Order: sequence, then C-alpha cells, then structure tokens
Amino acid sequence: MSNDMNKKKKKQLIMKLKEEIAGELGLNVNIAKKGWANLTSRETGKIGGYVAKRLKEEKR
Repeated sequence: MSNDMNKKKKKQLIMKLKEEIAGELGLNVNIAKKGWANLTSRETGKIGGYVAKRLKEEKR
C-alpha cells in the first residue's frame, strides 16, 4: 500500500509543478479557459521540457 501512496504523491507533486510552470509561462489563463486537454502540442511540450529540467536539477 505504501507504494501506491508514493505514486499518488509523486503524481500530485508533478501536477503541482506543471501548474507552477504553466503560470510562469503565462499559460494559466489558457488552461482556465480551455482546460489542459486543449493546449497546443507546442505549449504542452514547453511545459514538459521545463518539468523535466526542474526534476533533473532537483536530483543534483
């Protein structure tokens, strides 16, 4: 059961990080209006790239 808890916490942390980065990129208004599913692939890729970069930096 603790493994499931870890997965849920990890997903929550990543979602929080995605929301933070989207806000920094000025995409939070778009997300509020259209939702996450309606972002362009460019916007989604940009968020994903920054998430990966931050996660990599945190591991150091």
